Amino acid sequence: MSKFEWKGVFPALTTKFTADDKLDLPLFEKNLNVQLDAGVEGIVLGGTLGEASVLTTDEKEKLVKFAIEKVKGKVPVVINIAEGSTKEALHQASLAKEWGAQGLMILPPMRYKSDHRETVTYFKTIAEATDLPIMIYNNPVDYKIEVTLDMFDELQVCKNITAIKESTRDVSNVTRLKNRFDDRYKILCGVDTIAMEELCLGADGWVAGLVCAFPKETVTIFNLVKSGNIVEATKIYRWFMPLLELDIHPKLVQYIKLAEAQAGIGSEYVRAPRLALIGEEREEVLNIINEGIKNRPNL
Repeated sequence: MSKFEWKGVFPALTTKFTADDKLDLPLFEKNLNVQLDAGVEGIVLGGTLGEASVLTTDEKEKLVKFAIEKVKGKVPVVINIAEGSTKEALHQASLAKEWGAQGLMILPPMRYKSDHRETVTYFKTIAEATDLPIMIYNNPVDYKIEVTLDMFDELQVCKNITAIKESTRDVSNVTRLKNRFDDRYKILCGVDTIAMEELCLGADGWVAGLVCAFPKETVTIFNLVKSGNIVEATKIYRWFMPLLELDIHPKLVQYIKLAEAQAGIGSEYVRAPRLALIGEEREEVLNIINEGIKNRPNL
């Protein structure tokens, strides 16, 4: 496999389920192939969109090994770690390595709101226990702990903490990170609705959500921005925005799975406590998705 790089589009893949709540690996493979054909540069498994909190360790293992087998070394396979205890996070990190994952995305501790010292210690402890490259997922909006610039400063000693998934929803944070750390950390935008803005300001990649249903459009925006073709990228981005807004809702999993189903590369099955959409809510989201599909840009 080529040298690991945190750059380009990394889909946060959804976990596909069957009607009887088992892993749907054939459907997962179908979606994965469309992502690879579109030119994504890595994949993230078991993130928020991957319904991490309701997957068993056994299912994570199956997913990781299956994905690695199917990507055949074309792109790195990254697994998310979102745990309540440091002990369990260390366990997951060692399993990830054992299964063959090539990178880790790590959230701060779940459920307990750790302070500065605790958050830094948590990340350092995991980083010191593995040689896998690590992307810190900074999402204070949804997960209540902000990884501050001062924390990232202290984490510089960990050579394998090499990237930041920037999900503060504050576009100016990209500039702050660049000013303070230059290129020490790769920055990947983790919020679909501000991705183009952050890419224009120097973000290296995009951990994307709606890419699950619209891979070509997502990769095209990334490539156009990086080649300086802002006018063309903006046209596609404006078309994309109503769809991208599905990524910043508490039901992003249901919304994006509905979009995947409509695009013919997924299904609506989610795992409880999530429930598939019904009634008026489903109709509203479906209208946004169908409108987007109808007016899909010619790439």
